[in-house]
Amino acid sequence: MKGKMIVSLEVKCGGHSVYDIFHTNTHHLPNISPSRVKHFEIHEGEIGKIGSVVSLKYYEDGKEMFAKIVIEAIDPQKKSISWKVIDGNLLELYNSFTVITSCEHWITITLVYEKKTEDTPEPLALLDYFIGMTKDVEGHLLKK
Repeated sequence: MKGKMIVSLEVKCGGHSVYDIFHTNTHHLPNISPSRVKHFEIHEGEIGKIGSVVSLKYYEDGKEMFAKIVIEAIDPQKKSISWKVIDGNLLELYNSFTVITSCEHWITITLVYEKKTEDTPEPLALLDYFIGMTKDVEGHLLKK
């Protein structure tokens, strides 16, 4: 019942710029992608630091969702961040859920999860959410 979904996107603005948004400017996502991210809040630690706990309200398939996340790992050389969900809507369907973003040449988003039941759907809507948000970030960066 464990699963992994991976998508890679080519961006015109360069992976380092997207990494900067995901790593140190995550709090700007509600302004950059307002149709997807409603609210971002830091609960413990600092933006971009391992062990920091953040929450966000986001829209998935038009429904408002909530996630509380801890930053598990950061690899500046690979420009990757691992975010583990510790509370929220996703844990109603999944025993565990981790999102890994890697922003080297391509933007790669990896969803690693364990379903609670065989009937639990694959998180395709969430993968679509991350694709859309990445495109919003790219559009924002290209306007600069």
